[in-house]
Amino acid sequence: MKQWLRRFGSVLLRSDLLLLILCLINAVFGLFVLYSATRTFETERYMTVQIGALVIGVILYFILSVLDADLLTQRWYILLVISIGLILSLRFWGVEGGTGNKSWLRFFGIGIQPSELVKLSFVLLLARQLRWAKERQRGLNALSSVFLLVVHFGLFFALIIAISADWGSALVFFVIFAAMCFAAGLHLLWFLGGIGVIAAMVPYLWNHVLSEYHRQRILAPFVPDLVDPDGLGITWQVNQSKIALASGGITGQGWLQGAKSQSAMLPFKHTDFIFAVAGEELGLIGCGAIVLLLTVIILRILYVGLHSGSTLDLLICIGVASWFTFQSFENIGMCIGIAPVVGITLPFFSYGGSSMVACFAAAGLISGIRFRARTRSG
Repeated sequence: MKQWLRRFGSVLLRSDLLLLILCLINAVFGLFVLYSATRTFETERYMTVQIGALVIGVILYFILSVLDADLLTQRWYILLVISIGLILSLRFWGVEGGTGNKSWLRFFGIGIQPSELVKLSFVLLLARQLRWAKERQRGLNALSSVFLLVVHFGLFFALIIAISADWGSALVFFVIFAAMCFAAGLHLLWFLGGIGVIAAMVPYLWNHVLSEYHRQRILAPFVPDLVDPDGLGITWQVNQSKIALASGGITGQGWLQGAKSQSAMLPFKHTDFIFAVAGEELGLIGCGAIVLLLTVIILRILYVGLHSGSTLDLLICIGVASWFTFQSFENIGMCIGIAPVVGITLPFFSYGGSSMVACFAAAGLISGIRFRARTRSG
């Protein structure tokens, strides 16, 4: 027992305790909001899964705190095979998650979303490739380097869209890719060229790739009186979310007391619209606390990256920070009606074991970077 305690103490000292505490505060806060959102479901499964995912996430946090990100990226081929394998598994065993996306694997009643787990390996693989491109003789902005980067991103993006039609997850990968390339020093002209290509592809994607369901989800925030075809209820979701947030006022209606949160009036209240539950029951104060807590985590990640003294570690931190930032902005934007409803979770708050595990694993990787930075400076 003494030896085990000594080893645990060593791991604890190596980890970034501040980041861990911040993540735990967010997750525990999220559990309180989730309990309220799922209380009317008359089942404890959601809370059980979320708490179990939290425990697994904390374990992974400590494990990744003692692993060297550089060593992990040296095994890039293993990460690549595992990532592609997880996405391809949806082709054979994937099931729909209720939004038309075949993005879930289910075992014994528990759902696993591979795209959530692949985000971390995508960050690691892209950080390694960007560092390699910067160090080669032709440099990052050479045509060959940019071509390989586009192939790297395109492989993941195309697989996710082709196999699972999960545009929300694909969008997160796009933002991570853009942010990391910008941080690495990719020339602005390449970004302008990319924007031009995307703009040219929009009409084709809108008319021939996106389903009617996805088109309606994109239009919902901007056309409040949109008539849903086939009773999809997309504008209903957004409108009910905005009503719930507005009715919360400054201090909210009280925990477990929200009129819409405690009824079936707010669809997907435990996943996509968890922020609306917090707004109705905890008010502007509760919503502000959520935004503040998430912002502090993101700032801590950026701080670790800027003080890492390593290009690879900085790029990893940028990737994780952009991941958390975009998902937070998009999810909250969906709830307040300024962003399309694309099924993106709010980190540490929305129900989803895969999301919770992935967030803590990513934070653990940042913790390891923090430890190595202190070791180098010491």
